[in-house]
Amino acid sequence: MINNNLINPNSIAVIGGSNDITKPGGKVLKNLIDNNYKGALYVVNIKEKEVQGLKSYSNVDELPQTDLAIIAIASRFVLEAVTILANKKRTKAFIILSAGFSEESEEGKKLEKQIVEVINKVNGCLIGPNCIGVLNSNYAGVFTTPIPKLHTKGCDFISGSGATAVFIMEAGIPNGLTFANVFSVGNSAQLGVEDILEYMDNTFDPNTSSNVKLLYIENIRNPHKLLKHASNLIKKGCRIAAIKAGSSEAGSRAASSHTGAMATPDIAIDALLRKAGIVRCYSREELTTVAAIFMHPELKGKNIAIITHAGGPAVMLTDALSKGGLNVPHINNPAAKELLTHLWPGSSVANPIDFLATGTAEQLGIIIDYCDKKFDGIDAMIVIFGSPGLFEVSEVYKVLHEKMNICNKPIFPVLPSIINAKKEINTFLSYGRINFPDEVVLGNALAKIINTPKPETLKVVDNINIDKDKIKSLLKDNSSGYLKPNIVQEILDSAGIPRAKEVIVHTIEQAILEANNLGFPIVMKVIGPVHKSDVGGVCLNITNIEQVKKEFDKMIKIPEATGILLQPMLSGIELFVGAKREDNFGHIVMFGMGGVFIEVLKDFTTGIVPLGEEEIRRMIKGIKSYDIIKGVRGKEGIEENKIFDVLQRLSLLLEAAPEISELDINPLLGKGKQLIAVDARIKIN
Repeated sequence: MINNNLINPNSIAVIGGSNDITKPGGKVLKNLIDNNYKGALYVVNIKEKEVQGLKSYSNVDELPQTDLAIIAIASRFVLEAVTILANKKRTKAFIILSAGFSEESEEGKKLEKQIVEVINKVNGCLIGPNCIGVLNSNYAGVFTTPIPKLHTKGCDFISGSGATAVFIMEAGIPNGLTFANVFSVGNSAQLGVEDILEYMDNTFDPNTSSNVKLLYIENIRNPHKLLKHASNLIKKGCRIAAIKAGSSEAGSRAASSHTGAMATPDIAIDALLRKAGIVRCYSREELTTVAAIFMHPELKGKNIAIITHAGGPAVMLTDALSKGGLNVPHINNPAAKELLTHLWPGSSVANPIDFLATGTAEQLGIIIDYCDKKFDGIDAMIVIFGSPGLFEVSEVYKVLHEKMNICNKPIFPVLPSIINAKKEINTFLSYGRINFPDEVVLGNALAKIINTPKPETLKVVDNINIDKDKIKSLLKDNSSGYLKPNIVQEILDSAGIPRAKEVIVHTIEQAILEANNLGFPIVMKVIGPVHKSDVGGVCLNITNIEQVKKEFDKMIKIPEATGILLQPMLSGIELFVGAKREDNFGHIVMFGMGGVFIEVLKDFTTGIVPLGEEEIRRMIKGIKSYDIIKGVRGKEGIEENKIFDVLQRLSLLLEAAPEISELDINPLLGKGKQLIAVDARIKIN
């Protein structure tokens, strides 16, 4: 657990501090001194008596008591130093910059574990090892540059990679992005990204804490902790963006079910971040652009006014916004004609509002006032204003800054002339402003934010009952692997998920008898092979006994066939629901269009159990084929509440049966108020 010794230490000892500022120990000490650390500062260096003007201790034993130790020595010496500091010097906070631990070898992993055990025994906290350190308003405990401008309302930044943290800061700082706290957790031997986020949640103060959190994550050890504290912070008014690196389909294995094949680790991560309300980014530029948007007043709607003196960027921005689901609405307000009287002939106020290359600062101010006060259908403004290098644009940027102070609607500045107007942009940034140099990057980031749902308060499902005891008893005596069809049927019945009437036969005589009992037309499916269609094990619309005989004789000869399943021939829209248990995450639920094209079209959405009401609604509406569910071209759709009910029951089933590793219902056949599971498989382990 993070303690005050880490956040605001009264004393810091740099173990391995050096006069050589090209080494981590030397550079971290220089950063502490240059950035005016106000507490007691100690140095340990066995070869020097004085380091950067400070008395140097030859070994850790000689140190006075110290709150925080920043360690930059060879990994093989770290355990001894930590043991002395923790047990003799009452040190309760450690930042280990040194590498050579779990990231390098099994031996390093064991050493890392021993260090954590020593620190845990004194209720201490550890950042690292293999990190760049910690940066906050109290001290610059990092060995890297740049040291960003710190502001209490800047971004809180937590990174699993030190180098990437540096690169992300370098991407944001030139555009005016500021930071409040930076934590580089490295190997996360004790404290990971989730733990730092937990601390920020538990200590959040709306008056003094930053409302913007940025995450660079390489490993999510505790997804539920991340979900809990990110959701809490967002509900408190924070906004969070994250990059999750290292997720690929290579780790999804050669799965035997549809769900297993599609539910890759990255899909689980995507579902987790979306459920938490975190905006997922995929590059440094995207992350810092989203962060810069977060530093502005929140966009409450989707209608954007583009104010520009250059047509091309406005067109590209309009395209980006439109593709992302935002609107650049035509302005047909009576006040629009009035606005034109203030602009040069040839200007346009249709939106984009183009006030020409000769537009003035005064005209920009007037346009902004009209958009803010007189154009009710506008939720925010994007101002694009560069320079051809013919004259200074400082007055324009000054007006822009002043209007951003007083406007009720958000204004996002796109100042693209980073060479021609470099001086004026720097002045604009000195006002505490942020620049978006590329209008398309801004447009895409705005769309990503507006399309990321807020975390929901999970409502307790009290109007649906499933037979949990029966489900548990059905699973109790089954070995790992796919369950027998009759057990799957009973589980679906116990969960209240409607299914097609069906019967399994093993002889041709049984097949004839049961086909007559069911009534034609019927469907026949082979039992045994997992992917029935691939081996010719499915036959639809069988209308007579002769077909029954023919298909039975063919299917029973298929390798691995153990029987033949008969069902009534039903019609309707084919849907798919499935679930997969992903390590640490729990069950990932998938919903989409079903049938044989499920893995080809890959038109599906995901959620994490337990599914909330809003999450289920988003899953249903989120597939590209949603219009088919509603009904198109005179064809009957499916009552949405029926799908909602099945997904709720599936979520409850998975909560009751965590041993289910994979589950497929494909197809889930629907028409109007009827929704029936036609084929289902359940695998446990």
